[in-house]
Amino acid sequence: MGTFLQNHWLDITTTVLGLAYILLELKASVWMWVTGFVMQVLGIVLYYQKGLYADCGMEFYYLGMTVYGFYAWIRPRQKTNQNGTKTERPITHIKGKVLLPWLIITAALWMLIFWILTSYTDSTVPLADSFTTALSIVGMWALAHKYLEQWFIWIAVDIVTCCLYFYKDIPFKAGLYALYVVIAVFGYRSWRKRVAS
Repeated sequence: MGTFLQNHWLDITTTVLGLAYILLELKASVWMWVTGFVMQVLGIVLYYQKGLYADCGMEFYYLGMTVYGFYAWIRPRQKTNQNGTKTERPITHIKGKVLLPWLIITAALWMLIFWILTSYTDSTVPLADSFTTALSIVGMWALAHKYLEQWFIWIAVDIVTCCLYFYKDIPFKAGLYALYVVIAVFGYRSWRKRVAS
């Protein structure tokens, strides 16, 4: 048991932090960004050790987006409520004009990351690793902007990541991503009720 915990402590710790993160996201709590920051720092080490190089690199992007998202969420909006105080960023729909560029950018990132993994690393899962990384890059951007549709992005990422992590012997995180799929469905429903009209 001691050896198992020693071999999987990063997996277990990032899983606990990941569960806290998704529950805070479900509530649209700004504290999810702080929790995410710690989780991402530890994730860099975990993914590098497991040879998930795109995921490892993705954590650096997440760190930057975490700082950006935190400030975007706490920065007062230009609109004021009836009391004259500035309101927080509302949950909104992604704008239609963003969809086509989003798809093009996602596809380009997927191809670029796949090429990097196959050309410069010994990755055994370049297709799945590059797919989840490319989609996550855009997903974090959508989350930072509090777009309702970000939940659909994460459902796709979570399903593929769950399978990938089981394959790469990261069982706790794999189980967490399976749970993420369920939570994302509830998250979508919860956020949909609060979408700004």
